[in-house]
Amino acid sequence: MSRTDDVVDSIKRMILDGVLRPGDRLPVEKDLAESLGVSRGALREGVSALSILGIVSTRQGDGTYVTNLDATQLLAPMGFVVDLHGQGDPRHVYTVRRLLESDAARLAATGITDEALCQARALLAESARIVGQAPHDHERLIEIDIAFHRIIAANTGNPVMIGLIEAFARRTVRGRLWRSLHEEGADRRTHDEHVAILAALAARDPERARIRMANHLIGVEESLHRLPDDDAPSGPVADCSVVD
Repeated sequence: MSRTDDVVDSIKRMILDGVLRPGDRLPVEKDLAESLGVSRGALREGVSALSILGIVSTRQGDGTYVTNLDATQLLAPMGFVVDLHGQGDPRHVYTVRRLLESDAARLAATGITDEALCQARALLAESARIVGQAPHDHERLIEIDIAFHRIIAANTGNPVMIGLIEAFARRTVRGRLWRSLHEEGADRRTHDEHVAILAALAARDPERARIRMANHLIGVEESLHRLPDDDAPSGPVADCSVVD
C-alpha cells in the first residue's frame, strides 16, 4: 500500500471509530500528518482521494470537513459500474434495477407518508393529462417517471437502497425514452402500471406493491429484448433529474 492509501484508510477508520463524525473539521494539516506518520504531500493526496469519494470536502480558507456521509453521494461512483456493464448488455442493468425497485416498493408500502402519496398522485394526474394529448411530451413523461420512482425509494427508510436506486435511475433514462418514442401505447401502459403501484402503496399492501412494481419493470426489460443491437441503449446519458 502507498502512503496515500494509508491516509485514506486511516481517516476512514477514524470516521468508523467515531473519532471523526459528520460535519467535523479535520485537524490542521501539520498535526494530522504527524499523527498519521506521513508527509504533508501524502496527506494532501489522501484527502483529495477522500474528497472525490464524497467523504470529505475542503472549504477554501477554512479547512477540510467530514461530509454528512449521505449514502446517495457516497454511492455515486456506482454509476460508473452501471455505465461500464451497460455498454455490454444494458439488460443486466435493468434486471438489477427491477430487483432493487421491487423490494423498494415492498418496503415503502409499510412506511410511505400521506404527503408522499399526495405527491405521487399529483405526478400521475399530470402524466394522465399528457398521455391524453397528441403529441406526447415524452421528456416530461420521463421526468415524471423518475420522480415517481424516486418518491417510492425515498420512503423505504433504507438510505443505501435509495443511493443504489438513484445510481441506476440516472443510467436507464435512454432506454425508457426509447420505449416512450418507439413503442405504441407504451406511455399509456406505463401510466396505468404506475397507477396500480400507487394503489397498492395507498392500501399499505407490501406484497401487492412488490408484484405491481416487478410487473411494471419486467415490461421495460422485455422492450429491450425487441431492440435491434445497434439501437440498444448503453453508456452514460444526460441527467434528466427533476427537482424534488
